[in-house]
Amino acid sequence: MALRRRSARALVYLCRGFESFQGLGLHGPKSTLQLRGLAALAQEAFEEAPQNSKDGKVLHPDLINDDMRRTVYAVRGELMKRGEELRKAGRDIIFTNIGNPQALGQKPLSFNRQVQALLNAPFLLENQKIVAELPEDVVARAKQIMTKLPGGVGAYQDSRGSPFIRQEIADFLQERDGYPANPEHIFITDGASPAVRMCLTALIRDSRDAILVPIPQYPLYSASIQLQGGSLLGYNLNEEQGWSMNVEDLRARLQEGRDNGMAVRALVFINPGNPTGQCLSYQNLKDLIQFAGEEKLVLLADEVYQTNIYQDERPFISAKRVLNDIGGQMAKDLELVSFHTVSKGVIGECGLRGGYMELLNIHPGTIEEMYKIASINLSPNTMGQVALSLMVNEPKPGDASYEKHMEEKGTGLASLRRRAHIMTDGFNSLEGVSCNFTEGAMYSFPRIRLPLKALEAAQEAGKPADTFYCLALLEATGISTVPGSGFGQEEGTYHIRTTILPPEESIKEVIARLTKFHEDFMSKYR
Repeated sequence: MALRRRSARALVYLCRGFESFQGLGLHGPKSTLQLRGLAALAQEAFEEAPQNSKDGKVLHPDLINDDMRRTVYAVRGELMKRGEELRKAGRDIIFTNIGNPQALGQKPLSFNRQVQALLNAPFLLENQKIVAELPEDVVARAKQIMTKLPGGVGAYQDSRGSPFIRQEIADFLQERDGYPANPEHIFITDGASPAVRMCLTALIRDSRDAILVPIPQYPLYSASIQLQGGSLLGYNLNEEQGWSMNVEDLRARLQEGRDNGMAVRALVFINPGNPTGQCLSYQNLKDLIQFAGEEKLVLLADEVYQTNIYQDERPFISAKRVLNDIGGQMAKDLELVSFHTVSKGVIGECGLRGGYMELLNIHPGTIEEMYKIASINLSPNTMGQVALSLMVNEPKPGDASYEKHMEEKGTGLASLRRRAHIMTDGFNSLEGVSCNFTEGAMYSFPRIRLPLKALEAAQEAGKPADTFYCLALLEATGISTVPGSGFGQEEGTYHIRTTILPPEESIKEVIARLTKFHEDFMSKYR
């Protein structure tokens, strides 16, 4: 190896030396180009090859993709791992760290699961006894979907999702917003997260490409931006004003990025908010859209919690509706991608992995490129597609399942609304804790003012202060939460995120455990 490197070095110098004689007329242009090519090959041979293995392993953690190693996803981080260890040791663990409704007792909707059961086991349709016991609209809907999915749910479908189900989504969007949707610009994905990652893959070319993301944010964005090798520009939400947005702060952060040589490509917003639970007003959305339009930013609208609304003052309004209301050239030019999923709301089908994105004013060539990338995965899973179909095309008045379906949805939403109040009130009753009301989504994000001794103890333990608090809470009570540092927060403040999903009959016990722990913790470190 050493001899080969010395020979390569000598060849580089020799070729460069010959090239230097060109000015004396000793070599023609063709000879010079050949020598340059030879020199480049020699230089490449001379350079040290990357280390390929360590300790006998090619996939050694020191030798994998740097962006992968730097990626952090707090929702399933240290707290989650410790909670799993305690659960395996026999402890009763309440996993309030993730929005996973059915894991915490939320019941699936009867109509949806009945249709899904027939599609999973179509031979049941041949059993007249079973068919006779099911509502007529369940059987009819299963047969309809079956005819629209070539080969059934076990077969690949179009890489963007079934054309039939994409048309159902387009119809749903038109009914929701009052404006048409193009099913050819709708991509069904395995949950909303892959759709977000696909957009970020298209947007991010290198580390100079930046994405504006709200702080606090959902770690999907920070993790995915890091994994793609891009840069995150955080714009702050104002906690004192109900986690509101400030366009001037947005503008300042945008300019800061551009001053640092970044190409700021897109603006993310989450409505209703995760982890903050705020709902944006019509004017908020209008300001965001105008800002994105003026600054030539792609607007990424994370609207997955659109049915999780727990107050009447600010109902969910889609960015697409506001954009079309504005109209004019803005409605024709602004690049908007919106996301939705079956994992949230009172459907809560996280495990079925069904989501979609709608592309508005995106260049047709880019849509083709995204179709190509979607095709690498062959097809989104079909049961997720079915779950989307049932979400956007529910039983109608007069259908056999309509009344029961609406009762189940209404009961579930009313319970979530009560739990939002119980959780918020519980946090606000604690010493040194303040919590904005959970207007929407599934989370509370209280601020905790920790005593100096607790901060010192956390520093000694080598932990962020909110992680230190959350770990102590987990060990003492079995309640698994996520520290605010995993979402981003104003420097010098500490938060935790917890879901409002524990069942209503047990959520008061969760608050009682939390209250007892907090009192003991404050007494210990006061």
